[in-house]
Amino acid sequence: MEKAKISASQLFVLMVLFELGSALLVPLAIDAKQDAWLAILLGMVVSFVLLLVYHKLYWYFPDLLPTEYMQKILGKVLGTLVAFLYLFFFMYDASRVLRDFGEMLLTFAYPETPLFIANALLMLVIIYTVHKGIEVIGRSGELLFMLMFMLSVVGFILIVSSGLIDLTNLQPVLEEGIAPVLKVVFTQTLYFPFTEAIVFTMILPYMNNPKKVKLTMICATGLSGINLILTMLINISVLGVGLTARSQFPLLSTVQTIQVADFLERLDVFFMLALVIGIFFKISVLFYAAVIGSASLFKVKSPSRLSYPLGLVVLFMSMTIASNFQEHIQEGLEIAIFVLHLPLFVIIPILLLLIAFLKNRKKNRG
Repeated sequence: MEKAKISASQLFVLMVLFELGSALLVPLAIDAKQDAWLAILLGMVVSFVLLLVYHKLYWYFPDLLPTEYMQKILGKVLGTLVAFLYLFFFMYDASRVLRDFGEMLLTFAYPETPLFIANALLMLVIIYTVHKGIEVIGRSGELLFMLMFMLSVVGFILIVSSGLIDLTNLQPVLEEGIAPVLKVVFTQTLYFPFTEAIVFTMILPYMNNPKKVKLTMICATGLSGINLILTMLINISVLGVGLTARSQFPLLSTVQTIQVADFLERLDVFFMLALVIGIFFKISVLFYAAVIGSASLFKVKSPSRLSYPLGLVVLFMSMTIASNFQEHIQEGLEIAIFVLHLPLFVIIPILLLLIAFLKNRKKNRG
């Protein structure tokens, strides 16, 4: 590990920016139709249980990275294999978010620019930031957090004042009962974006005040969940369920409809800036976790040296994971959820905690 420390406020800011990240882009939980907001709310509430699991593991091993305590819990061979699986996931997830960024930029601003160029430019900045360490990422988050939320508040005020909101689009509530909502919760919103925060277990050992970790994680998830709920309520009330579901990037479509006094319009550029900030920090945190975890697993003394080669791997993965954006979305919603998210976010952490608890009890008895 590098010799660095971050504060509870920096952890809070990074978690909020991380969880908003690419979740603001996509039509989150739209399979629940006008009840998407409820699916997000329930996904957030259920995720609190798993966040407590991650925190308990950190409480057992406060000074160790997950790649280290997995070997203590499962043994050298099996622990190394599981740790490597998590590192692969962090890089894969970073490449997915990078692909989201590139597709958004090409769709709305630079249609003639090659996808590789757009992705490479952002990845170069991220590699440089991660090379500087976790303290730089934390301070950058504090600096840009207020800008992002200022843009969000201004956008909300403009949408309301332009008279675009039609609350009848949100009715009827629970038209088909609670079952479709619960299906979306346990197949989508629980995993994306809330329990993706498992990546922060790679950062918790850098906390300068471990006692504040649990409250910080819960509050950050709560704030990002409220923001995502408001975003989907606005998207559906402005665009309707059908248009929100068909739109690749419904929030930007909503912002494009803003027109106040025939003067304020075409404001999507400002809100693309806010989305780029969120995406930048989501990729940075995932990539940092992959770098620091790889250094720990393979006994590399200077983790920053790995940022350049691993950055190239993430960049090329973002180009090759799917042949087009529709295939990319389908892969994320139908394949990654069950192959990666369910075992890595739910099953393995619970098993790790159970084994750690039994070993700790046996040790105390001894």
